[in-house]
Amino acid sequence: MGWSQNLFRALWRALSKEAKQQVGTDQFGNKYYYVPEYKNWRGQTIREKRIVEAANKREVDYEVGDIPTEWEAWIRKTRKTPPTMEEILKNEKHREEIKMKNQDLYEKEKLLSKGSNEELLSPPVQTQIKGHASAPYFGKEEPTTAPTSTGKTFQPGSWMPQRGKNPNQ
Repeated sequence: MGWSQNLFRALWRALSKEAKQQVGTDQFGNKYYYVPEYKNWRGQTIREKRIVEAANKREVDYEVGDIPTEWEAWIRKTRKTPPTMEEILKNEKHREEIKMKNQDLYEKEKLLSKGSNEELLSPPVQTQIKGHASAPYFGKEEPTTAPTSTGKTFQPGSWMPQRGKNPNQ
């Protein structure tokens, strides 16, 4: 099946005028190709393509990270120009430095939190609860005739409207 599929692909490329140009390779051995926009034999315009041929041909052997981030950005067309090997190595070195700084910071944080864990936490506050919060006179002995308000401790009064008077008159 493999040789016939390759033969069919070669025949298709010859008939469709698809000419791929190798743009570069990465440190894993993957090859990257660019196929410019072209017109096929029916006159249809075919958009440009960016293709990767994995060094490891079997699809089940693919691992996340087998394609460098810079090349993946080029394949997905988020960058216009293909990356250079110097750029990939510079970015890899930068990632390693960030990992080392992160590890150092994590270790310092761990050392600081060992000794001062008890010092940073305040003791829990003891509260005394009287009655129930849904009661109309929560925390008071009995309701008053006038409402009282001291900011956070508003208590409604026991005022009732007078009967016999019409509010519209």
